Amino acid sequence: MPKIVIVYLSTSGNTKAMADAIVEGAASRNIKAVAMNFHETKIEDVKSADAIAIGSSTFHYKMLPPMEKFIDNLSNANVKGKIGAAFGSYGWSGEAPGMIAEKLRELGMKVIDPVLRVQYKPEEKDLEECKRLGKDLAEKVKKAG
Repeated sequence: MPKIVIVYLSTSGNTKAMADAIVEGAASRNIKAVAMNFHETKIEDVKSADAIAIGSSTFHYKMLPPMEKFIDNLSNANVKGKIGAAFGSYGWSGEAPGMIAEKLRELGMKVIDPVLRVQYKPEEKDLEECKRLGKDLAEKVKKAG
């Protein structure tokens, strides 16, 4: 069964809520999806995935530094050609998802546009967008398989 891994780094729980909604959307299309806190994610988890969504909150106009380092290490995970997505929450500026998408493209991943950005705590309409992203990832994985 195809698998989608959603890796997130959340400072206030907002990006985690987005990740959980992405999982829900993918699961509704009968695709195995799992959200993993960045601290618990192993390179093997990423290698075994058919699609990878990465989320980070924005801090001082950037993604969180540990997430940037994690993405830089993905070059060891053979992600070229995999389907990718970027998402995150923000308070003021919201640059992190765009930066994540750019780094994933540099690794050769096929990134879904547009990136998903939510200001502050995701509301119901935002969570529906996250579920839609999960469904989009699932459909792309099915077509690629």
